[in-house]
Amino acid sequence: MSTEQAEYVSIADGVLTITIATTAAGTSMDFDGIIAGTTALKALGPEVGAVLLTGTGANFCAGGNVRGFAAATDRSAHIHALATTLHDFVRALDATPVPVVVGVQGWAAGAGMSLVCAADIALGGPATKLRPAYPGIGLSPDGGMSWTLPRVVGLGRAREILLTDAVLDAEEAVRLGLLSRLVADEDVRAEALTLARTLATGPRSTFATMKTLLAQSDSSTLSDQLDAERDAIAAAASTPAGQEGIDAFVEKRKPDYTKAN
Repeated sequence: MSTEQAEYVSIADGVLTITIATTAAGTSMDFDGIIAGTTALKALGPEVGAVLLTGTGANFCAGGNVRGFAAATDRSAHIHALATTLHDFVRALDATPVPVVVGVQGWAAGAGMSLVCAADIALGGPATKLRPAYPGIGLSPDGGMSWTLPRVVGLGRAREILLTDAVLDAEEAVRLGLLSRLVADEDVRAEALTLARTLATGPRSTFATMKTLLAQSDSSTLSDQLDAERDAIAAAASTPAGQEGIDAFVEKRKPDYTKAN
């Protein structure tokens, strides 16, 4: 890992932490972090059991650097390049077999909200706010929001949120399923890291299968999904994680999945 990558990416206690926004540009998305994160995700090793996305400033991510958009000689080409880079990151996140956790302190706007939608579990605080922010600058969504948001909140609600550029407070975001739960504002980063560490010690093959089943459920018939679940649970029974989990239950002890991962 290069020095530049290490500024944005770290691995500790089974958690790959990726910093996607910094204070350098007012907590707008930091594309050095996005690029470093994509590289790390594509090279994901067996030592990683969870991914944590975080911002280092007052906000998780305030969206794209609009001043940078304005300063570009060719705004269309500039934004096309940024969206291509961001979408490589979103594809790498989507392909990640381990749980993806987001700690959403402050604002998650624009592409920052897109990354919240792309996570498996997102924690926020009472002061957390989400906003598409695209209509305000005359742009359409990127980062997958037009695909993920309807799958989280429903198509009708997604239309309203996007078209009205709705500001969602923390309680509304939890009600809609964009945030999993709330913790104290000052604890968002720490709680998200604790959750990621806990998930990293869990049954990784089980989590990978769960993510696969959930990803295909939207386009599967019930009958096809039942077949997929049957085949998956049968296969899981002969994996190290499945064997450890069943044996631990019978022996009335807590399973130790670290030796099964």
